[in-house]
Amino acid sequence: MNNNQATINKMSDMRLRGMAQAFRTLQETGRNMELTTDEVISFLVDAEWDEKHNRRLARLIRAARFRYQAALEDIDYTLERNLDKNQILRLADCSWIERGQDLLITGPTGGGKSFIGSAFGHQACQYGHTVAYYSASRLFHEIEAAKTDGSYLKHLSRIMKNKLLIIDDFGLEPLNHTARMAFLEILEDRHRRKSTMVISQQPVENWHGIVGDLK
Repeated sequence: MNNNQATINKMSDMRLRGMAQAFRTLQETGRNMELTTDEVISFLVDAEWDEKHNRRLARLIRAARFRYQAALEDIDYTLERNLDKNQILRLADCSWIERGQDLLITGPTGGGKSFIGSAFGHQACQYGHTVAYYSASRLFHEIEAAKTDGSYLKHLSRIMKNKLLIIDDFGLEPLNHTARMAFLEILEDRHRRKSTMVISQQPVENWHGIVGDLK
């Protein structure tokens, strides 16, 4: 076994997969002869960083369970749906998530709200944030089931740990007592600490009727 192959094997054993592949590519293409030592090191480190970033990004996206594979760059502003492109671009750096701020997306059916919410979620993953995407019906159904089997606190803790929680299709039906109390507990616990995005076809002024009486 030559020294280069031994080096590649050691990189693989240390789980430096990006670096190993980059080093193999340099040997196969002969580019290593064109680069200085500093450039080779930089090339290998960049390749390893990219590989780890992409693997983490894939894990975050898979765990989030988005409704759509979407990106902010894919949003169509030519449609008549009253989108503020400047506002969306200002939110694209995800600094609002760093500050623990919340985001509400409302509008009529067919306006692409879920796509936009998914796009913001993917953007958050790009910045390394953990994200959970739920339809309101799935979220509250799981909470009801957790109440029944005694895993409520554990389930709630799993929801809370995400840097961004997206609740889609909120307000399609009124909340029952269990859903109401869980929803309020989630919002209270996350307030100014972690971000929550709520997507609804109902305007905010109708939410009191959806959430219902707190008594």
